[in-house]
Amino acid sequence: MSLISADTAEKSIKISFNDLGLSEPLLKAVLDQGYDTPSPIQAQAIPAVLSGRDVMAAAQTGTGKTAGFTLPLLERLSKGGREQSRVQSNNVRALVLTPTRELAAQVSDSIATYGKYLNLHSTVVFGGVKINPQMMRLRQGVDVLVATPGRLMDLCNQKAVRFSQLEVLILDEADRMLDMGFIRDIKKIISLLPKQRQNLLFSATFSPDIRALAKGMVNNPLEISVNAENSTAEKVTQWLMAVDKKRKPALLTHLIKENSWGQVLVFTKTKHGANKLTQYLEAEGLTAAAIHGNKSQGARTKALASFKDGRVQILVATDIAARGIDIDLLPQVVNFDLPNVPEDYVHRIGRTARAGNTGQAVSLVCNDDLKLLWDIEQVIQHHIERKVIDRFKPVNELGESRPIRSLKAKRSNKPNSRANANKAKVEHKDGQHLSKGHRSQANRSNGGNKPDNNSNRNRRSKPTHSNK
Repeated sequence: MSLISADTAEKSIKISFNDLGLSEPLLKAVLDQGYDTPSPIQAQAIPAVLSGRDVMAAAQTGTGKTAGFTLPLLERLSKGGREQSRVQSNNVRALVLTPTRELAAQVSDSIATYGKYLNLHSTVVFGGVKINPQMMRLRQGVDVLVATPGRLMDLCNQKAVRFSQLEVLILDEADRMLDMGFIRDIKKIISLLPKQRQNLLFSATFSPDIRALAKGMVNNPLEISVNAENSTAEKVTQWLMAVDKKRKPALLTHLIKENSWGQVLVFTKTKHGANKLTQYLEAEGLTAAAIHGNKSQGARTKALASFKDGRVQILVATDIAARGIDIDLLPQVVNFDLPNVPEDYVHRIGRTARAGNTGQAVSLVCNDDLKLLWDIEQVIQHHIERKVIDRFKPVNELGESRPIRSLKAKRSNKPNSRANANKAKVEHKDGQHLSKGHRSQANRSNGGNKPDNNSNRNRRSKPTHSNK
């Protein structure tokens, strides 16, 4: 395995897209989007993917990692690759797996955007909707299939998709894909694929356990690390407010009104919590909408569109539903609840300060959250600045932070860390129900509130993209 460091990536940003080996149709599509200089992850990943090597790439959300694999993928497929003949019925040449349908839709849109001048076909499939229309589209054969694991397994079981022509496998958000919640489906899918293929793993974070597991699936990969492990974007200003749990809604309302925050993305742990907070904010005269797994796709699409165009000031979301939310100029992210999995903090605040912009991430922390705060500060390797407003000073004071220990990779290759174990209990699996034991345990750990474990339901399928 070879490694490209952050320093190398920083130097490479001086080059242009014209230097990366992309063909004229792709360069034209990139220019249409207003880009002329690749981000560090794009500058390193595009040549690596074009060379045919396996790649493991870690870069923060909002740094352009999706284009880092879609552009070279489209370039390879447009040149013919291993298969010179037309893609056969029910076959795919490239498979992109994502943990959620929101992210699958985002990746599918990226492929359509950058491949619009190419004669390639792509489609996206996910759970929670009728499978027959997806099966009909796959009968034609597609160059690129973007899928969530559960629905792909359904299609495989019905022999609606074949992989004899597969050339490339891509795992997006690989840290989430290869954790204990998805590993079984991933292994089943990989067992169906040709052994001779290119493997690409892209993610915002790679925990030591996940890195060890992923390396067992790739062959002599080129590892690209644009940022330090689980680092947070430099342009995100992070701070927390100590407050009693019952006063969090009032404090959030105060911060929004006092600071005239025009657009705010708020994270909660549970769907019930998201609904309850949204109702509170609306009662306070603010425009708010909730987005989570129990909402229909139409409701989620409407809420997100209203948030983007300014009709809704506050979007309250759970972690799973927020995957795939891409707003370049989002100024504020608020952690109303701290995440159970510390790495998710990195994903959350990565929603702001995207594409080179600045932003701030605020966490409302009560004394019950202290252990979660310790874990987050350990993962990001620094203490978060604390602030207190006198009128919201907590009765139960927030304890002190712990000293930061240096991160060391674990020797064990087994993905059985406490963090991953907790995540496995509450994470969804492409719209599948949690087991009865896991569901009851997850409910107890969340005070009876159900985790957002069905974000892949009730989505209307998107049409096949035909890029000509």
